[in-house]
Amino acid sequence: MADGVALHVERRPGDGLAFLLVHGLASNLHLWDGVAARLADLGHAVAAVDQRGHGRSDKPDDGYELTTVTDDLARLVDVLGFDRPVLVGQSWGANVVLEAAWRFPGLTRGVACVDGGWIELRRRFPDWQTCVEALAPPATAGRPATEIEGWLRRRHPDWTDTSIAGALNCFEHLPDGTVAPWLSLERHLAILAGLWEHSPTSRYPEVEVPVLLVPARSSSAPDGSSGEDRRRQVEAAAASLPRCRVRWMSGDHDLHAHHPEELATLLHEATVDGFLA
Repeated sequence: MADGVALHVERRPGDGLAFLLVHGLASNLHLWDGVAARLADLGHAVAAVDQRGHGRSDKPDDGYELTTVTDDLARLVDVLGFDRPVLVGQSWGANVVLEAAWRFPGLTRGVACVDGGWIELRRRFPDWQTCVEALAPPATAGRPATEIEGWLRRRHPDWTDTSIAGALNCFEHLPDGTVAPWLSLERHLAILAGLWEHSPTSRYPEVEVPVLLVPARSSSAPDGSSGEDRRRQVEAAAASLPRCRVRWMSGDHDLHAHHPEELATLLHEATVDGFLA
Protein backbone atom coordinates (compact mmCIF):
# COMPACT_ATOMS: atom_id res chain seq x y z
CA MET A 1 0.00 0.00 0.00
CA ALA A 2 3.00 2.30 0.41
CA ASP A 3 5.31 3.08 -2.50
CA GLY A 4 3.07 1.18 -4.92
CA VAL A 5 3.35 -2.10 -2.99
CA ALA A 6 0.25 -4.29 -3.34
CA LEU A 7 -0.83 -6.32 -0.32
CA HIS A 8 -2.79 -9.55 -0.49
CA VAL A 9 -5.88 -9.43 1.76
CA GLU A 10 -8.70 -11.84 2.49
CA ARG A 11 -11.98 -10.48 3.87
CA ARG A 12 -15.02 -11.88 5.65
CA PRO A 13 -18.17 -9.75 5.70
CA GLY A 14 -20.03 -8.66 8.81
CA ASP A 15 -22.05 -5.77 10.19
CA GLY A 16 -20.23 -5.60 13.51
CA LEU A 17 -17.03 -3.91 14.58
CA ALA A 18 -14.21 -4.58 12.12
CA PHE A 19 -10.95 -6.39 12.84
CA LEU A 20 -7.71 -6.25 10.85
CA LEU A 21 -5.47 -9.25 11.60
CA VAL A 22 -1.69 -8.87 11.20
CA HIS A 23 0.67 -11.86 11.22
CA GLY A 24 4.17 -12.23 12.62
CA LEU A 25 7.59 -12.56 11.04
CA ALA A 26 7.89 -15.23 8.31
CA SER A 27 4.20 -16.05 8.72
CA ASN A 28 1.12 -15.38 6.57
CA LEU A 29 -2.52 -14.40 6.83
CA HIS A 30 -3.79 -17.99 6.85
CA LEU A 31 -2.50 -18.58 10.38
CA TRP A 32 -5.46 -16.33 11.31
CA ASP A 33 -8.07 -18.44 9.46
CA GLY A 34 -9.56 -20.00 12.58
CA VAL A 35 -9.73 -16.67 14.41
CA ALA A 36 -11.19 -14.91 11.36
CA ALA A 37 -13.87 -17.56 10.88
CA ARG A 38 -14.99 -17.34 14.50
CA LEU A 39 -15.01 -13.53 14.53
CA ALA A 40 -17.11 -13.56 11.35
CA ASP A 41 -19.52 -16.06 12.95
CA LEU A 42 -19.88 -13.56 15.80
CA GLY A 43 -20.89 -10.86 13.31
CA HIS A 44 -17.65 -8.96 12.81
CA ALA A 45 -16.20 -7.73 9.56
CA VAL A 46 -12.71 -9.22 9.32
CA ALA A 47 -9.70 -8.76 7.06
CA ALA A 48 -6.34 -10.52 7.29
CA VAL A 49 -3.28 -9.30 5.41
CA ASP A 50 -0.04 -10.73 4.09
CA GLN A 51 2.46 -8.05 5.04
CA ARG A 52 4.98 -6.89 2.45
CA GLY A 53 7.51 -9.57 1.62
CA HIS A 54 5.20 -12.33 2.84
CA GLY A 55 2.74 -14.72 1.27
CA ARG A 56 1.12 -13.43 -1.91
CA SER A 57 1.88 -9.75 -1.29
CA ASP A 58 4.51 -7.83 -3.23
CA LYS A 59 8.10 -8.36 -2.18
CA PRO A 60 10.12 -5.17 -2.63
CA ASP A 61 13.76 -5.13 -1.64
CA ASP A 62 13.27 -2.38 0.94
CA GLY A 63 10.67 -0.80 3.19
CA TYR A 64 10.75 -3.28 6.08
CA GLU A 65 11.32 -0.80 8.90
CA LEU A 66 8.36 -0.11 11.19
CA THR A 67 7.60 3.29 9.64
CA THR A 68 6.92 1.92 6.16
CA VAL A 69 5.18 -1.20 7.39
CA THR A 70 2.77 0.88 9.48
CA ASP A 71 2.23 3.19 6.51
CA ASP A 72 1.09 0.04 4.69
CA LEU A 73 -1.51 -0.64 7.39
CA ALA A 74 -2.82 2.92 7.43
CA ARG A 75 -3.34 2.87 3.67
CA LEU A 76 -4.90 -0.58 3.84
CA VAL A 77 -7.49 0.54 6.41
CA ASP A 78 -8.43 3.36 4.06
CA VAL A 79 -8.74 1.03 1.06
CA LEU A 80 -10.83 -1.45 3.04
CA GLY A 81 -13.18 1.34 4.11
CA PHE A 82 -13.07 0.21 7.73
CA ASP A 83 -14.14 2.70 10.40
CA ARG A 84 -11.36 2.59 13.02
CA PRO A 85 -10.98 -1.20 13.10
CA VAL A 86 -9.41 -3.08 15.97
CA LEU A 87 -5.85 -3.93 14.93
CA VAL A 88 -4.72 -7.36 16.10
CA GLY A 89 -1.11 -8.43 15.68
CA GLN A 90 0.89 -11.47 16.69
CA SER A 91 4.61 -11.42 17.61
CA TRP A 92 6.34 -8.95 15.22
CA GLY A 93 2.85 -8.09 13.97
CA ALA A 94 1.96 -7.04 17.52
CA ASN A 95 4.87 -4.58 17.50
CA VAL A 96 3.57 -3.36 14.13
CA VAL A 97 0.01 -2.68 15.35
CA LEU A 98 1.27 -1.00 18.53
CA GLU A 99 3.48 1.28 16.44
CA ALA A 100 0.56 1.99 14.10
CA ALA A 101 -1.61 3.00 17.06
CA TRP A 102 1.15 5.29 18.34
CA ARG A 103 1.76 6.91 14.94
CA PHE A 104 -1.90 7.12 13.86
CA PRO A 105 -4.13 7.39 16.96
CA GLY A 106 -7.20 8.06 14.84
CA LEU A 107 -6.66 4.92 12.75
CA THR A 108 -7.98 2.41 15.28
CA ARG A 109 -10.26 2.21 18.31
CA GLY A 110 -7.87 -0.23 19.99
CA VAL A 111 -5.20 -2.84 19.48
CA ALA A 112 -4.64 -6.39 20.64
CA CYS A 113 -1.09 -7.68 20.95
CA VAL A 114 -0.87 -11.48 20.84
CA ASP A 115 2.39 -12.67 22.42
CA GLY A 116 4.20 -9.60 21.17
CA GLY A 117 4.14 -5.83 21.20
CA TRP A 118 6.85 -5.78 23.87
CA ILE A 119 9.63 -7.27 21.68
CA GLU A 120 12.72 -5.11 22.13
CA LEU A 121 15.73 -6.91 20.67
CA ARG A 122 18.30 -4.39 21.87
CA ARG A 123 17.40 -5.29 25.45
CA ARG A 124 17.72 -9.01 24.69
CA PHE A 125 20.97 -9.17 22.72
CA PRO A 126 24.27 -7.35 23.33
CA ASP A 127 24.81 -6.53 19.65
CA TRP A 128 23.26 -6.92 16.20
CA GLN A 129 25.47 -9.85 15.13
CA THR A 130 24.50 -11.88 18.18
CA CYS A 131 20.86 -11.15 17.41
CA VAL A 132 21.24 -12.34 13.80
CA GLU A 133 23.01 -15.52 14.84
CA ALA A 134 20.26 -16.33 17.33
CA LEU A 135 17.23 -15.45 15.19
CA ALA A 136 18.21 -16.24 11.59
CA PRO A 137 15.59 -18.58 10.09
CA PRO A 138 16.30 -22.27 9.46
CA ALA A 139 17.10 -23.38 5.92
CA THR A 140 13.89 -24.81 4.45
CA ALA A 141 14.21 -24.09 0.71
CA GLY A 142 14.27 -27.29 -1.32
CA ARG A 143 12.84 -29.50 1.40
CA PRO A 144 9.88 -31.73 0.49
CA ALA A 145 6.51 -30.31 1.45
CA THR A 146 5.65 -33.65 3.08
CA GLU A 147 8.70 -33.30 5.35
CA ILE A 148 7.65 -29.79 6.39
CA GLU A 149 4.10 -30.93 7.09
CA GLY A 150 5.34 -33.87 9.15
CA TRP A 151 7.59 -31.58 11.18
CA LEU A 152 4.70 -29.17 11.82
CA ARG A 153 2.40 -31.96 12.96
CA ARG A 154 5.01 -33.39 15.32
CA ARG A 155 5.76 -29.97 16.78
CA HIS A 156 2.09 -28.99 17.09
CA PRO A 157 0.15 -32.22 17.66
CA ASP A 158 -2.88 -30.39 19.03
CA TRP A 159 -3.25 -27.88 16.19
CA THR A 160 -6.26 -28.26 13.89
CA ASP A 161 -5.86 -29.17 10.23
CA THR A 162 -6.83 -25.57 9.42
CA SER A 163 -3.91 -24.25 11.46
CA ILE A 164 -1.46 -26.76 9.94
CA ALA A 165 -2.63 -25.71 6.47
CA GLY A 166 -2.15 -22.08 7.49
CA ALA A 167 1.44 -22.77 8.54
CA LEU A 168 2.11 -24.57 5.25
CA ASN A 169 1.04 -21.38 3.47
CA CYS A 170 4.24 -19.76 4.76
CA PHE A 171 5.88 -21.55 1.82
CA GLU A 172 5.61 -21.51 -1.93
CA HIS A 173 4.87 -25.06 -3.04
CA LEU A 174 6.89 -25.90 -6.15
CA PRO A 175 5.99 -28.36 -8.93
CA ASP A 176 8.69 -30.81 -7.84
CA GLY A 177 7.06 -31.22 -4.42
CA THR A 178 9.53 -29.03 -2.55
CA VAL A 179 8.95 -25.71 -0.85
CA ALA A 180 10.56 -22.30 -0.64
CA PRO A 181 9.72 -19.69 2.02
CA TRP A 182 7.79 -16.74 0.65
CA LEU A 183 9.96 -14.45 2.77
CA SER A 184 13.55 -14.40 1.53
CA LEU A 185 16.49 -14.47 3.94
CA GLU A 186 17.49 -10.92 2.97
CA ARG A 187 14.01 -9.56 3.71
CA HIS A 188 13.77 -11.60 6.89
CA LEU A 189 16.95 -9.95 8.14
CA ALA A 190 15.68 -6.53 7.03
CA ILE A 191 12.61 -7.02 9.24
CA LEU A 192 14.83 -8.12 12.12
CA ALA A 193 16.84 -4.93 11.61
CA GLY A 194 13.61 -2.93 11.87
CA LEU A 195 12.77 -4.74 15.11
CA TRP A 196 16.31 -4.09 16.35
CA GLU A 197 15.66 -0.37 15.92
CA HIS A 198 12.18 -0.47 17.45
CA SER A 199 11.63 0.57 21.07
CA PRO A 200 8.03 -0.17 22.07
CA THR A 201 8.75 0.84 25.67
CA SER A 202 9.29 4.41 24.46
CA ARG A 203 5.82 4.34 22.84
CA TYR A 204 3.75 2.97 25.71
CA PRO A 205 3.02 6.23 27.59
CA GLU A 206 1.84 7.95 24.39
CA VAL A 207 -0.48 5.26 23.02
CA GLU A 208 -3.91 6.87 23.20
CA VAL A 209 -6.12 3.88 22.43
CA PRO A 210 -6.79 0.86 24.67
CA VAL A 211 -4.36 -2.03 24.36
CA LEU A 212 -5.24 -5.66 25.05
CA LEU A 213 -2.14 -7.72 25.80
CA VAL A 214 -2.54 -11.47 25.26
CA PRO A 215 0.71 -13.16 26.30
CA ALA A 216 1.24 -16.90 25.97
CA ARG A 217 1.79 -18.85 29.14
CA SER A 218 4.67 -20.93 27.79
CA SER A 219 8.27 -21.58 28.77
CA SER A 220 10.04 -19.55 26.09
CA ALA A 221 9.64 -17.23 23.11
CA PRO A 222 11.27 -17.23 19.64
CA ASP A 223 13.82 -14.63 20.76
CA GLY A 224 15.04 -17.02 23.43
CA SER A 225 13.52 -15.12 26.35
CA SER A 226 12.08 -17.16 29.20
CA GLY A 227 8.60 -17.21 30.62
CA GLU A 228 9.84 -15.08 33.49
CA ASP A 229 11.30 -12.57 31.01
CA ARG A 230 7.91 -12.38 29.33
CA ARG A 231 6.14 -11.83 32.64
CA ARG A 232 8.40 -8.88 33.45
CA GLN A 233 7.98 -7.40 29.96
CA VAL A 234 4.19 -7.68 30.12
CA GLU A 235 4.05 -6.16 33.60
CA ALA A 236 6.22 -3.25 32.47
CA ALA A 237 4.02 -2.68 29.42
CA ALA A 238 0.82 -2.83 31.47
CA ALA A 239 2.24 -0.31 33.95
CA SER A 240 3.19 2.19 31.22
CA LEU A 241 0.28 1.95 28.78
CA PRO A 242 -2.46 4.46 29.73
CA ARG A 243 -5.29 2.01 29.01
CA CYS A 244 -4.32 -1.62 29.18
CA ARG A 245 -5.82 -5.01 29.90
CA VAL A 246 -3.82 -8.24 30.21
CA ARG A 247 -5.29 -11.65 29.50
CA TRP A 248 -2.86 -14.57 29.73
CA MET A 249 -3.57 -17.67 27.62
CA SER A 250 -2.07 -21.12 27.98
CA GLY A 251 -0.49 -22.22 24.73
CA ASP A 252 2.45 -21.73 22.44
CA HIS A 253 3.71 -18.55 20.80
CA ASP A 254 1.26 -18.94 17.89
CA LEU A 255 -1.81 -18.61 20.08
CA HIS A 256 -3.90 -17.62 17.05
CA ALA A 257 -3.19 -21.02 15.50
CA HIS A 258 -3.11 -23.01 18.72
CA HIS A 259 -6.38 -21.75 20.23
CA PRO A 260 -8.17 -19.77 17.50
CA GLU A 261 -11.71 -19.97 18.86
CA GLU A 262 -10.65 -19.08 22.39
CA LEU A 263 -8.66 -16.10 21.16
CA ALA A 264 -11.48 -14.93 18.89
CA THR A 265 -13.94 -15.15 21.77
CA LEU A 266 -11.58 -13.11 23.95
CA LEU A 267 -11.34 -10.42 21.26
CA HIS A 268 -15.11 -10.38 20.76
CA GLU A 269 -15.79 -10.08 24.50
CA ALA A 270 -13.42 -7.09 24.69
CA THR A 271 -15.71 -5.32 22.20
CA VAL A 272 -18.93 -6.39 23.95
CA ASP A 273 -17.82 -5.06 27.35
CA GLY A 274 -16.65 -1.81 25.75
CA PHE A 275 -12.90 -2.07 26.21
CA LEU A 276 -12.17 -2.21 22.46
CA ALA A 277 -15.42 -0.62 21.33
